[in-house]
Amino acid sequence: MRGKRKTDKRLTHKMIDRTTESLIPTASDRPSSLPGAAEKRKLPGPKALYAVVIFLIVCAVVLANKGLAVAAVVDGKPIFTYQLMQRLMSDFGKQTLEQMISEQIINEESRKAGVVVTQADIDAKQKEILASLGTNVSLDDLLQYQGITKDEFTTQLRMQIAVQKLLGKDIEVTDADIDAYIASHSATLTATEPAALRSEAKQAIIDQEVSQKVQPWFTALKAKSKILRFINE
Repeated sequence: MRGKRKTDKRLTHKMIDRTTESLIPTASDRPSSLPGAAEKRKLPGPKALYAVVIFLIVCAVVLANKGLAVAAVVDGKPIFTYQLMQRLMSDFGKQTLEQMISEQIINEESRKAGVVVTQADIDAKQKEILASLGTNVSLDDLLQYQGITKDEFTTQLRMQIAVQKLLGKDIEVTDADIDAYIASHSATLTATEPAALRSEAKQAIIDQEVSQKVQPWFTALKAKSKILRFINE
């Protein structure tokens, strides 16, 4: 009987799947956020995510208190709100904006293609991820280790599933392809029943094909998008 893979923290950075190995844009634009599985990359660390949260909170405070000029006073010396905003924009504004642009581009392409990501899709992908990590890993464990919220995790899954549907719909996988994959990757597959094993192998093949297409596809898609940026790099 095929045993479950042993789980440890080294596996958690492999959690999402083989699809979005470098979702998007590239590492030079922002930290990786929607990784793949065999070649998967870690999600953004807690420091970057906390900084983004702080950035958004400060933006909300500034909008709610338009006349607020001072963010803090230290020994009688003020730290002005504009200084705080400048620092946050300088450190994290560009990477946050690029991630939001990427999400908007993928959402728009999904809308044009009639691709819909349902809650059932998200639940199934989440279940698949947790199953691949073993029986002792809960969603809360995974989120805590990765330093992200459930909403952020859900957004990542939604983007990944959308890309899978967009790029995977025309990929054909034969029985021979599945047989060959099972023969050469048996140690990485978790299913124990023959039908489930073949289904897992088929999805793995599709994911690999998609991972090869995703970066050039997104680069071309972004190049033809009309993007106006109003913040300094």
